[in-house]
Amino acid sequence: MASDDDRKDSVSENGVRKVIIIGGGPAGYTAALYTARANLDPLVIEGFQWGGQLMTTSDVENYPGYPEGVMGPQMMQDFRTQAARFGGEFVSDDVTRVDFSERPFRVWTGDTEHRAETVIIATGATARKLDLDSEQRLMGRGVTYCAVCDAAFYRDKQVVVVGGGDSAMEEAIYLTKFASKVTLVHRRDAFRASPIMVDRARANEKIEFVLESVVDEVIGDEKVEGVRISNVETGESTDIPADGLFVAIGHDPTTGLFKGQLDMDEAGYLLTEGKSTRTKIPGVFAAGDVVDHVYRQAITAAGMGCQAALDAERWISSHDGHKPPPMVEEGALATPQNW
Repeated sequence: MASDDDRKDSVSENGVRKVIIIGGGPAGYTAALYTARANLDPLVIEGFQWGGQLMTTSDVENYPGYPEGVMGPQMMQDFRTQAARFGGEFVSDDVTRVDFSERPFRVWTGDTEHRAETVIIATGATARKLDLDSEQRLMGRGVTYCAVCDAAFYRDKQVVVVGGGDSAMEEAIYLTKFASKVTLVHRRDAFRASPIMVDRARANEKIEFVLESVVDEVIGDEKVEGVRISNVETGESTDIPADGLFVAIGHDPTTGLFKGQLDMDEAGYLLTEGKSTRTKIPGVFAAGDVVDHVYRQAITAAGMGCQAALDAERWISSHDGHKPPPMVEEGALATPQNW
């Protein structure tokens, strides 16, 4: 654990920290753990709703180290507690503004300014929702947003998938490994998904398509028992028996704060350089679902949080005039000359 002397070294007399981490999910807390163990005394601005998407997840059975499974909120509490044990400091507030135009970088929570030599962005992404009261009420009790995470809970059961893109097709196909029947509901008569993905879904005998329809209500008191849909052309209402509803209408990265300062793709995900977590601004790093729109798993986010911490530590070492630690393997991490 960091000593008082170490902390004094990590926060200079003018209040500039070595590292600020924005975001409190698997990526942010893992970055906090690694930077705290490196005696960098990280400040984690985790947000009011810390813990990320796992705070709305029930059983997590696919994260190593939890052989009996774990509730999502408990898992995030474990991550947070471990980072705090080694000296991580937490602010449960939302970042309202950042300035990466010069060093030290500046990050605000309301009127409070925080400054640091490096910043790790781990603000994550949010699954788009149907904005139904019944969806909110049954979230984690049959309403879910990740087939890879939760499909195993629906073995030999009937489920509904909502969406018309590649993600929806992938979710539906994946669910057929477990569910007895998958009903895919889409509001149009054509799909945004690539033709090959549509063909694969249509070729799967377990998948039934219900087109030109929208979900009006999730049926059930304590758990999902069905889904009420209506046809957009006729208005006719139909109840589909189901044990689970998988909403696959996309994700939105939490990157609004960084527009105009960092490079993003068309969907708003932050862009990093090569296999590293470096953004276009030296000293600013990004990790987790704010970058990754492919895998979106807790374990991959945590892995990127580790990478960002190591990248930030090496960047600080090289700019402090100290020789950075050796690379793990050839080509695994960018060298200081490339910062």
